[in-house]
Amino acid sequence: MIHRTPLTLLTTLLLASLFMAGSTNAAELGEDGFADSNGVKIHFVTAGEGPLLVLIHGFPDYWYTWREQIPALTEHFKVVAIDQRGYNKSDQPEGVDNYKISKLVGDVAAVVKHFGEEQAVIVGHDWGGMVAWSCAMSMPQMVDRLIILNLPHPTGLQRELANNPDQQKASEYARNFQKEAAAAALTAEGLTFWVKDKQARPQYVEAFQRSSFEGMLNYYKANYPREPYEVPTGSLPKVKCPVLMIHGLDDTALLPGALNDTWQWVEKDLTLVTVPGAGHFVQQDAPELVTKTMVNWLTR
Repeated sequence: MIHRTPLTLLTTLLLASLFMAGSTNAAELGEDGFADSNGVKIHFVTAGEGPLLVLIHGFPDYWYTWREQIPALTEHFKVVAIDQRGYNKSDQPEGVDNYKISKLVGDVAAVVKHFGEEQAVIVGHDWGGMVAWSCAMSMPQMVDRLIILNLPHPTGLQRELANNPDQQKASEYARNFQKEAAAAALTAEGLTFWVKDKQARPQYVEAFQRSSFEGMLNYYKANYPREPYEVPTGSLPKVKCPVLMIHGLDDTALLPGALNDTWQWVEKDLTLVTVPGAGHFVQQDAPELVTKTMVNWLTR
């Protein structure tokens, strides 16, 4: 029989509690670092070994949005979760032009290069999804496989904005964000309205306090379609790698109608998983389903 002193038992319980809290403890998820993107520092957290996989968050969010997915992904990949420019510990350059898609794609390319790789699995949610789509279209040699969460292909979104009154109404927030003084109405606390995890909310507040509200909204000012909305006339380059899309159907900002015809804009296999009961932040609303779907698809 093993006899434990009260101190030993206390230590054991403490270690057990830390292990159980791993999904919400940022310090336990990986190591911090920075990549240089033409003078702009891009903060990341990395863990695991293997092929490179880059996670890109959206608005209003930061790298920690992937806390439920990182542990499982690190069993197969070298995972790098970035803070996009303007957010948390990444640099926050001034000016709308510094947030054009070409700059955001350049940030991802800089991260891939930082790790000495030429190719990676690219995963994006919301604005991270737009960046991920753009990486695959403009730098196909860099993207091995593509995973998109709750961000329809840009052609589908633009088509819906032109033709679907419900999507036009749902995008009112984006039009408001494009107004000159919109950032003045934002607060760090207010931007956490969607965070259901009570343990995570204080960390989100701290991250948003470090962030640039102007930078966040410059994504919309630089890249989101503006009125009058028009049906796309040209064709974007087709995505040349396999694509997995996961979409929470209760998303009130990006309606599922924009998913239609996605297969026309990709050259290889497309897997679409829709999740009833999950909203825009599907990776947090249905974390187990999202994680298992990602891992199974990536390791098939």
